[in-house]
Amino acid sequence: MTFVRRRAIVRRAVAAVASAGLLAAGALVGAGPAAAAGAPSPHGGATATLHGLEIYDQAVVRKDGESRKTGAGLFEMGVQGGGTLQSYCVDVDNPTQEQARYQEVPSSASSLHANKDAGKIRWILRHSYPQVNDLQSLAKSSGAKRLTPDTAAAGTQVAIWRYSDDAEVEALDPDAEKLADHLEKAARNVSEPRASLSLEPAEVSGKAGGRIGPVTVRTSEPSVAVAPAADAATSGVHLVGKDGKPVDTARNGTELYFDVPEDTDPGSTSLTVQTSAKVPVGRTFAGVGEHAKSQTQILAGSSSSTVSATATANWADGGAIPAATAQKNCAKGGVDVTVTNGGDEPFAFRLSGEKHEIPVGGKDTITVPVEEDQPYRIAISGPHGFEKTFSGVLDCATASAVSTQDEADMAPQTQPATVGGGEGATADGSADLAETGASSSTPWIIGIAIGLVVVGGVAVLAVRRRGPETAEGTPSTEGDASTGSAEKADGKE
Repeated sequence: MTFVRRRAIVRRAVAAVASAGLLAAGALVGAGPAAAAGAPSPHGGATATLHGLEIYDQAVVRKDGESRKTGAGLFEMGVQGGGTLQSYCVDVDNPTQEQARYQEVPSSASSLHANKDAGKIRWILRHSYPQVNDLQSLAKSSGAKRLTPDTAAAGTQVAIWRYSDDAEVEALDPDAEKLADHLEKAARNVSEPRASLSLEPAEVSGKAGGRIGPVTVRTSEPSVAVAPAADAATSGVHLVGKDGKPVDTARNGTELYFDVPEDTDPGSTSLTVQTSAKVPVGRTFAGVGEHAKSQTQILAGSSSSTVSATATANWADGGAIPAATAQKNCAKGGVDVTVTNGGDEPFAFRLSGEKHEIPVGGKDTITVPVEEDQPYRIAISGPHGFEKTFSGVLDCATASAVSTQDEADMAPQTQPATVGGGEGATADGSADLAETGASSSTPWIIGIAIGLVVVGGVAVLAVRRRGPETAEGTPSTEGDASTGSAEKADGKE
């Protein structure tokens, strides 16, 4: 598909507020001989930064007897390593954050996890703009007189919101509204596409003197490059296939192993697989790190983009040798912590205030409950100095769904939930400074941000004019838009 980059749009952005003490998701707190050197994301694929709302028109959202205008259309994201993505957003009432970082995730880790109409959203993405860029044909099939890229994008976004949020929303442009109605009525359920690239599992462990693994490659591409971390060579560790031969490329289903020489000092290393691919339309992108609460995006188009995945191996000469990963489980309302033991002794550890034990060669997944929108800090600790912390924000429901809770439940959280030991960290490093559709709320939100600056001890505040943005984790303050979308600078009302 052809990507259209619009002329510069007037944008207003508030830069990130950093908080000292909140660890990035999956960061390692301390490491004894048996601890991992890092915690790779359980999801591979593309990592991208939100640039903003680029092709859009206006829509009206009605709720509780009130109406507000918002920008509706296509966002653009730049992929880390190269490439461009176009996306629509879900969760119409959730703000965005400026320059939010996003990670490709399964829909089960997003607000779409329990949405019975998620398949219809994917149908809309495949059968409307920009995947269908013959606007005359699209107008004819929808009964519209004329569609432009702006109105086609707006109509598509409106149809998506009706399914993602069950929202009462209409496009301002009559032809965009006809397209939205047509897409809503015609939509059928379509299955979720597989990730562009992933590794399973994201962390393994075992004894030195043999092969540790397997780590299985999952990809839609014919081939991916395989590379060890820089420290692997100094440790004498080699990457090999199932046959024990060195590998530097792999394909879907390839099993990779870390070959660790005997008598190697206890430690860890990692491997990365990477390729260039078009990320499948319909993949979900969620905010990560301090941008975890930025508005969820769903992919509408991709240039050839860099996708990658990383897996870690831990080894020792004996005893318990654990590996631990974590990922959000929206269906259960918490975070799944998966622990395996590749050693020759049981691994006893503490998690969520309780004692657990993994037998030799065993594996267990424990779901730690976390409140919606609550920053969390989950610590796991074991013998020989093993300690690892996973942190983030649970974002599994649309803002409209969360707003039905009691007012007390909606009080702003300034401290993350600390689970499983360790001192509490500060709150999410980036406060929601995005537009909410009501300018009266902005001073309150900024006040919270300033409070976090004082607590964290570090702050950066930058203001510049910039167009609408919508993502799921970076504060985006543009125009008068509840979703991070803004009205056009050229005066479209």
